[in-house]
Amino acid sequence: QVQLVESGGGLVQAGGSLSLSCAASGSIFAINVMGWYRQAPGKQRELVASITRRGNTAYADSVKGRFTISRDNAKNTVNLQMNSLKPEDTAVYYCTADTINRLPPIYWGQGTQVTVSS
Repeated sequence: QVQLVESGGGLVQAGGSLSLSCAASGSIFAINVMGWYRQAPGKQRELVASITRRGNTAYADSVKGRFTISRDNAKNTVNLQMNSLKPEDTAVYYCTADTINRLPPIYWGQGTQVTVSS
């Protein structure tokens, strides 16, 4: 089993920035892909960004150029730097992890709320 704990959510005005962090623990030796999903009220969960152990990244079109995912394999952490935030970025953000790149990932954190006010 893998445990994921997110931190860093909160309230920010449109145009502002937030940074999310996620710490992984447990049986992490086999984890390859880590990422962030989000779910807004009344909407389905969607992939925001993902990163492999080797550093290959992928982003949703809606966040390209504004969000940056990074990873520290030695510390078993993954971060999401969110800039130029928009009200439509408001959602619960979930850290995810898996051994392969599949949808949906196997392991999920408990989620952290990000609210962007207009």
